[in-house]
Amino acid sequence: MDLSFSPEHLAFREEVRSFLRTALPPHLRDKAAVDGNFDHHEIMEWHKILFARGWVAPHWPAEHGGPGLDVTRRFILTEELELSGAPTLSVFGLSMVGPLLIQFGTPAQQQRFLPKISAGDEVWCQGYSEPNAGSDLASLKTRAEDDGKGNFVVTGQKTWTTYAQYADWIFCLVRTDPSAKKQSGISFLLIDLKSPGVTVKPFLTTGGTPAFCETFFDGVVVPKENLVGPLNGGWTMAKALLGHERTLIAAVGLSSRAIRRIKRIAAATQAGGESLLDDPGFRAKIARLEIKHRALQMANYRSLAGAQLGHAPGPESSILKIRGSEILQQTGELAMELMGMNSLTWFNDEGTVPAIEQWVPSTFNYLRATTIYGGSNEIQKNIIAKLILGLG
Repeated sequence: MDLSFSPEHLAFREEVRSFLRTALPPHLRDKAAVDGNFDHHEIMEWHKILFARGWVAPHWPAEHGGPGLDVTRRFILTEELELSGAPTLSVFGLSMVGPLLIQFGTPAQQQRFLPKISAGDEVWCQGYSEPNAGSDLASLKTRAEDDGKGNFVVTGQKTWTTYAQYADWIFCLVRTDPSAKKQSGISFLLIDLKSPGVTVKPFLTTGGTPAFCETFFDGVVVPKENLVGPLNGGWTMAKALLGHERTLIAAVGLSSRAIRRIKRIAAATQAGGESLLDDPGFRAKIARLEIKHRALQMANYRSLAGAQLGHAPGPESSILKIRGSEILQQTGELAMELMGMNSLTWFNDEGTVPAIEQWVPSTFNYLRATTIYGGSNEIQKNIIAKLILGLG
């Protein structure tokens, strides 16, 4: 298995880096330099810039508006975007429901939704988890009943619907056959959030960000043409969609940038007359984290090499999800340790701490969720045990 990059791919990496040096507007570049949290309008501004360049959906095929990049160029583009600190685009349309529509959607659904997703004209969110159905998604109770007039009527509640307050549409898992085995009675439905009967209630994370929402459906009428795939066949699509999400959660570029920030904070923090970057204890902690990160990078490259041969993401994506989410959390933990009392500043005014430290506490809090979303790490271990190790 060849894990090296060809000269052509290395040239493409330089092309991406050159673009990023000039394409980021100054106000976004300044925030990226200190790994700041971007507001929704800033994310969408960057979305439009990437769309104009043709790189907003690197993994989409050319016939559906993608740039027609091979799998290695797609990986390089994603990694360089993460390394740059540029706003992270919403994955729900571009990386989740978009690819699912390309695979399972009807031509009419593809024509209706895909152009608006890629252009950033419609924003999406995910409706999977419920108050009593998180990692065990098959226990979901939101129901969609046939009204006999060509529609479903949806009633129920979704939670952890990330940034639903900014979204135009939500893709939902709903129960369409309550008498069937749990997984067999679930369908995949697209719902317009402007429909009567939809209520979205944002709530703050512990890091002070308005990332999550509760979303309620009270007799929401949804045309049957918004059913993706077969009736009661949503579980197959849910698994395919989560496979892509778990691969994304590896986030090698994000971890690499976080480690760089750790070193910058350590170099700027004095203790006992020297910087913490010169402290043997902290140097050892950083080195251990870098070793774990390098191992994850090699695992990601192995997955990339498999993709080059045409292999779709399989249960091994659970390994990337586990290690990637753990390493992201560990970068936040070490940054907080380095900052000491400055780590308790996420509700203070701008300028209270150095700019490179300002966003660390909020990010640390948000990263506590990485081992939960996309399927909790405990569930991923069960998948690995069953489908890779052949246990149970």
